[in-house]
Amino acid sequence: MGAQWKQKGREESSLKRGQLFGKLAKEIIVAVKSKGPDPSLNARLYAAVEAAKKQSVPRDTIERAIKKGAGLTGETVNYELVTYEGFAPHKVPVIVECLTDNRNRTAPEIRVLFKAGQLGAMGSVAWMFNHVGLVDAHHANAKQDLETVAIEAGAQNVEPLEAGDDIPAGQLGARFYCDRSDLDAVSKYLASAGWIVTAAEMSYVPKNRVEVPAAQRAEVEEFLSEMDGHDDVHRLYTALK
Repeated sequence: MGAQWKQKGREESSLKRGQLFGKLAKEIIVAVKSKGPDPSLNARLYAAVEAAKKQSVPRDTIERAIKKGAGLTGETVNYELVTYEGFAPHKVPVIVECLTDNRNRTAPEIRVLFKAGQLGAMGSVAWMFNHVGLVDAHHANAKQDLETVAIEAGAQNVEPLEAGDDIPAGQLGARFYCDRSDLDAVSKYLASAGWIVTAAEMSYVPKNRVEVPAAQRAEVEEFLSEMDGHDDVHRLYTALK
């Protein structure tokens, strides 16, 4: 029995890894289609490739995704961004962004996942969030003034990030917020100033966060985990505190 349990665990782990690789490859494809296949000229692609490398996505998989996005494989790849709004259990606001090549397949599957919460109409939840450009980056010079860097980069706001998986010890990490139309310009400025950009994306930032009692939090987190595990779910935003 123990051996069977271990095998099941390995299979589930392999499945989750495959799903993660698929989502990272999809982001690379969309990034290439939006701004071209050169990471030095495409901040979103650079961040997507770095994220894939961090998760140990094979080089061949990354290169194949870039070629797909550039239309060099002979395959027709058209992903549509579809956004769903609603509530997780206990009225926690949620925005779900999907990248799908078949809206008719994705929509009913997302509706099923929302049965544990409540699916809303477009605009029912978005007003609770600010839709902004977000850039995460770090720099070897930890003595820089973040406010000055943000102004020079054209960002509207900035907050420090603690050292962790994406930020080496001793380096200065920061999250820059900007207008969506300025995302590419802010990313390119930071890169030119020696910052290592680890994320460059549109993001929904909650205006206020919802605090859920500990006894109910597990239910909310289970909902979010199942939603995030769907193959077509690209990004998941929540106001959970």
